[in-house]
Amino acid sequence: MNRGVSILFVGDVVGGIGRRALLRLLPELRERHAPDFVVVNGENSAGGLGITPRIADELFAAGIDVITLGNHTYRHREIYPYLDTHARILRPANFLRSQPGHGWCVVEHDGVRLGVVSLSGNLFMNAGRPAFSEADAVLHALKGEADQILVDMHAEATSEKVGMGWFLDGRVTAVVGTHTHIPTADGRVLPGGTAYITDVGMTGPRGGVIGVKREQALESMITKMPIRFETSTEDPWLNGVIVRTAGPMRAASIEQVLEPAPGVS
Repeated sequence: MNRGVSILFVGDVVGGIGRRALLRLLPELRERHAPDFVVVNGENSAGGLGITPRIADELFAAGIDVITLGNHTYRHREIYPYLDTHARILRPANFLRSQPGHGWCVVEHDGVRLGVVSLSGNLFMNAGRPAFSEADAVLHALKGEADQILVDMHAEATSEKVGMGWFLDGRVTAVVGTHTHIPTADGRVLPGGTAYITDVGMTGPRGGVIGVKREQALESMITKMPIRFETSTEDPWLNGVIVRTAGPMRAASIEQVLEPAPGVS
């Protein structure tokens, strides 16, 4: 299918305030951008760490096509069987095969098939297998199964995310970085036709420290003592990108979506 499509990808949803910001703004974003697919990273959607079946169901009920996760995938044990039985929620593909869940899926709208792949970085992260060789394996498995492919590269090191963008350039539609919660200014279409950004940012409270109440984050940094973190509720924003395609496995553009959510608390 050669019809051009648009994909809205929303960065790491943090806590209840991030979920409420997403649900409040999503109808307006649908009207403005008319995305064919909506993919959301739900890595921090349960109180700032992980996801639960109830929250996943809430996001799917809002019309989210695919939920991607990351290093906090297994924070809540009740999600384990859900990951195995629900096709459209993804943990990183390069986790161990013995761990619950799966790392990619294909969804279809109006005859267009979108493959979504979740990967974890290896630098400063605890993924069980190398991301680059796993990316090759997943693309082999998806050959002929998808018209477009979006990869969520959930990683700490910017170098590793940039490297994955170049590694997959021309082979997938988009590589979008998540995990560090700060939107970067390098969104572009690479020479081979792959849309790329190092970090989409987070959907949550900009008034904290990457989502955490700032006084708690500062106390931890200053005292070097263990502190129980809570999600901030100040200044919620939605961070995302819109990717528009220009043919199979080719992006025409990538545009940042940086939207305040006034009134959400």
